[in-house]
Amino acid sequence: MENAKQFIYYATKAPSGHNSQPWWFKVGENSIEIHPDLESALPVVDPRNRELYVSLGCAAENLRMAAAAFGHTTDYDIRKSKKGITFIRISIKEFDTDSKKNQLELIEKRQTNRSIYNGEKVANNILDELKSIQKELDVNAYYFENGSPEFSVIKEYIKKGNEIQMNDPDFRNELLSWIRFNKSEVKHTNNGLTFKVMGSPPTPKFIGKRIVASFLTPDKLNKSDIKKIDSASHFIVLTTKTDSTLKWIRMGFYMESLLLKLTELGIPNAYLNPPCEIESLSKGLQKELAINGEHPTILIRIGYAEKQPISPRKAVEEVMH
Repeated sequence: MENAKQFIYYATKAPSGHNSQPWWFKVGENSIEIHPDLESALPVVDPRNRELYVSLGCAAENLRMAAAAFGHTTDYDIRKSKKGITFIRISIKEFDTDSKKNQLELIEKRQTNRSIYNGEKVANNILDELKSIQKELDVNAYYFENGSPEFSVIKEYIKKGNEIQMNDPDFRNELLSWIRFNKSEVKHTNNGLTFKVMGSPPTPKFIGKRIVASFLTPDKLNKSDIKKIDSASHFIVLTTKTDSTLKWIRMGFYMESLLLKLTELGIPNAYLNPPCEIESLSKGLQKELAINGEHPTILIRIGYAEKQPISPRKAVEEVMH
């Protein structure tokens, strides 16, 4: 298929847990399939592959936008392989004269900004613009302003989540396995959380691992996250009405549209997902937040800050089958 590599290139710019890039692509005559790469799954932090399938939905949305930028229309359906594994099939259709090249620049610029923000509030008219983005079926977004009781509730749940995860040796080991401590590791893998993204100097792996491990304690992580939380303008809680693979994928469609709009508006964003990843805390948020009993799936903080380094991506040839 003409332009298939370009479409996949933009698809791989989607976010993923620990920048694991858990996808591979199969090109047909008039279609591209997006399959989960289960070897890049995160079985400890994401045992049900919920965040993985959200990432696949984000990749699919990028691919659809890239196809549109090249003048194509697209359609999608969600299928299962012979092994029962869910994947997304994007049909690339006839040419459309209404191409949207500006979307490609936004896909390139989008990043997860893990820094401390400057405390500036996002104006109400900007929030209204974000809230006007069309949602997928059974997917919702709820906004909670810094200083509100709900914001404080979420903050306490993040602290509880950090305590649970940082006291779990398996969680810490999984996280450490995805950190790239120097340029050589980054060049070798083109995935993971790089030392630049983590705001650390490059070090040999055995030294960097010891240093980072010493910071993976509940008290130290909470001290760091509290600064990040207090500097934010709002939390956005993304929810689904039912907790299923189909809804996770649809959330990815919507979430990527939201992230690209945030990029367009110059609003940094980052994830603080422990309360969504730990079932007992997720159920607590369901009850304590005004989210209509829906399932909290992704938790995003937004605000204003300086740009940060972009995470690396694998070459298209590495993820294309």
